[in-house]
Amino acid sequence: MFRRKFFCVLLPVCGLLAQLPYPVPLPPQKDLPYLVHGDNLVATEARVAESRERRFDTVFAVPGEAAAARTPLASPIFVFDAGRIDAGKFQLYRLEAGAGHRELAVQRRGRGGAKAFRINVYPVSGGVYRIEAAESLPNGEYALTPDGTNDVFCFTVY
Repeated sequence: MFRRKFFCVLLPVCGLLAQLPYPVPLPPQKDLPYLVHGDNLVATEARVAESRERRFDTVFAVPGEAAAARTPLASPIFVFDAGRIDAGKFQLYRLEAGAGHRELAVQRRGRGGAKAFRINVYPVSGGVYRIEAAESLPNGEYALTPDGTNDVFCFTVY
């Protein structure tokens, strides 16, 4: 009799535990996305991109050919503690590396230029968000950037 009651209580509890989301470590600093590598967090490289106008587009450049933050994951996951930056405004772009810098060209008129990769943003708790690349990223240099700013958070997929 005791066994039957024990299993009747244990099975629903196990079912509830199986539905809990994957625990995400909390980031130590606000307004900085961190790459999630298991239980470890790797801070992305925070920079301000310099913009310059070309004939039909605007080029945003970041010094250095590679970011210090690196991940082997083709679909990286980030954790972000929102302060002054709204997590829902993030966009993910691939940067072209060469000649000592990384750059992104955005056309001012018409179609073409850089296209943002799809991302998913999920609230975790309070102002903490989980940001996931919704598609697989090829090896290269990338930047998360809040829409409307020159702030970039760079990382490398290798």
